[in-house]
Amino acid sequence: MSKPQLSVVVTRRLPEDVEARMAELFDVTLRSDDTPMSRDELAAAMQTADVLVTTLTDRIDAPLIAQAGAQLKLIANYGAGFDHIEVEEAHARGIMVSNTPGVVTEDTADMTMALILAVRRRIPEGLSIMQSSPENWAGWSPNAMLGGRVGGTKLGILGMGRIGQALARRAAAFGMEIHYHNRRQLHPETETRYGATYWESLDQMVARMDVLSINCPHTPATFHLMNARRLNLMKEDAVIVNTSRGEVIDQAALARTLKAGKIAGAGLDVYEGGVAEFEELRALENVVLLPHMGSATHEARIEMGQKVMLNIMTLDHGNRPPDLVIPSML
Repeated sequence: MSKPQLSVVVTRRLPEDVEARMAELFDVTLRSDDTPMSRDELAAAMQTADVLVTTLTDRIDAPLIAQAGAQLKLIANYGAGFDHIEVEEAHARGIMVSNTPGVVTEDTADMTMALILAVRRRIPEGLSIMQSSPENWAGWSPNAMLGGRVGGTKLGILGMGRIGQALARRAAAFGMEIHYHNRRQLHPETETRYGATYWESLDQMVARMDVLSINCPHTPATFHLMNARRLNLMKEDAVIVNTSRGEVIDQAALARTLKAGKIAGAGLDVYEGGVAEFEELRALENVVLLPHMGSATHEARIEMGQKVMLNIMTLDHGNRPPDLVIPSML
């Protein structure tokens, strides 16, 4: 008698190739449209499924986990971040949590470098002139659209994990000096590889950088790590970019700092809160806003799906999923 397939519920539409392969491997319930599940729908799924495949738009908190059925074995997150899942509560209930680390590294680092270039060289402003009102362009002028050079500037990387290190490789190729702040100092050989200087004091690093890139996860320890005080430590000609999690920056304080001209610009791919919360930023010419595109490549999204399926299949074979998130990682 053959073993029954695992019951898997997917909370959002995934790439067609991923959904098709899941349908072959599991007893899968797929989303019919690309809207997030309601809280009631999530609760119902957790009461019936062996595995719940979540995305960053699903808030899996303690009250929701408390409603999970005894059969729920794994919350397999489609994405590297896991701050939307109360991992400790899940573990306390005997529910494993996995994610998809590594596969978004290069694409997110590409986007971070693109934002640095876009803000420093005022690329969106130039695009806006040529696309919306080219008749107002009087041609080249020695003083028109002056931005800031990238080569020779100091880049401070807040969070020197996989993505931070991938960014360091790219930035070094552009001639930037690499500096970083991290929970732990990297091995000397790793620092030498990137020509990176470690700053134990985040305050001191922030005050000396030309570009500050946020590449750390959102945890209780990093919430509003870049608060009003630290934003005010930055140089007036410095810029900040964030492709990690919006909650690491106090967004209201950032808007005030930019409006006051205390820093030169910002490039953001992630936000704290919904659309209404970043309305102030949209009105500023020195801010580049993207709709969370860091991992938005065909290749990354397929590989994320493959990681999810590998974690589920490993569980199904009675083994520990390779990408488990454990409370000590928080």
